[in-house]
Amino acid sequence: MATRHRRSACPISIALELLGDQWSLLVVRDLMFKGKHTFGEFLAGGEGIASNVLTDRLARLELAGVVTREPHPDDARKVRYLLTEKGLSLAPVLMELVVWSARWERTAAPPDEVKAMREQREAVLERVKRDWKRARTRGR
Repeated sequence: MATRHRRSACPISIALELLGDQWSLLVVRDLMFKGKHTFGEFLAGGEGIASNVLTDRLARLELAGVVTREPHPDDARKVRYLLTEKGLSLAPVLMELVVWSARWERTAAPPDEVKAMREQREAVLERVKRDWKRARTRGR
């Protein structure tokens, strides 16, 4: 684990330092649930993130060990971003945020996916892990 100055040792504070801006978890979401892996795919995601902000967030997530970057297997001029094991371990947290948000607010999350996250949690986590493994081995 990287050693750097933290404002406190509170676990929530540490998580917010790493992931607490409005874009970082959306990048993780896109990698985890939407199968996006390139800068262009993130940029075209519909959230309206500016390219300079996206560049910064990807660099921060890489520095934090949440994502890694490698040459794209289909086009060496492109970079492909992948979740690390640390990034994958955020799956239960993101699922809980989806379920919580869908319970209290109107969301664009597909109702069947929300229901699966709520009622078949382990199966959804296994699917996410299987997709992660497939993405990591693609092109090797």
